[in-house]
Amino acid sequence: MKLIVGLGNPGAKYSKNRHNIGFMALDRIAADHGFPAWKSKHQGSLSEGRFGADRAVLLKPETFMNNSGQSVQAAMRFHKLEPADVVVLHDEIDLAPGKVKHKIGGGHAGHNGLRSLHAHIGPDYARVRLGVGHPGHKDAVPAYVLNDFAKSDDAWLDDVLRGVSDGAPFLATGDAAKFMNAVALRINPPRSGTGQKVAAKTSAPAPAPEPEPDTRSPLQKLMERFR
Repeated sequence: MKLIVGLGNPGAKYSKNRHNIGFMALDRIAADHGFPAWKSKHQGSLSEGRFGADRAVLLKPETFMNNSGQSVQAAMRFHKLEPADVVVLHDEIDLAPGKVKHKIGGGHAGHNGLRSLHAHIGPDYARVRLGVGHPGHKDAVPAYVLNDFAKSDDAWLDDVLRGVSDGAPFLATGDAAKFMNAVALRINPPRSGTGQKVAAKTSAPAPAPEPEPDTRSPLQKLMERFR
């Protein structure tokens, strides 16, 4: 069984923040795969269900981002899970908007939610890094991630959330390659049935053939007129 965690902050005022993309992804997964209603447990919102034969627990910590590890640790103890059984979905400023990466272990790179997880369960869990872009200067990061996504982000954000949901069954089985393939099919779908560009509609029309020179004599031209 996998514990799939989405990071964010509880409350309506944070619900559309860039920092809450982990919560958004879990909400989409739960809705698309018929998970039961969220219930309050382990200092978070929890929904337990299945992807086919594979059981999974979805968890949104409600401890606020800086203390996310408390909720995750409590859920792990209850279900007798190890860090290798945990997958964490979180915002990633070091990836461009719409980019998604999967990794296991590593540092927290200053992310407060991951910092808390490291302190409570160690670094050896899987992460799905959901790119939200960087504001350009590190001093602007807190305000940037705690602001809502712009309206112009709607299209790529919807593709990412749908892709993560499509791939969620593979997170439950630990198949990162198939998960990333499912995400890619949403973010970068093939442009034609063969996966190649269709160039026919954009090619320039062929030039019209030049007329052949008229080699008739003036008398022949005159006779042609009276035929």
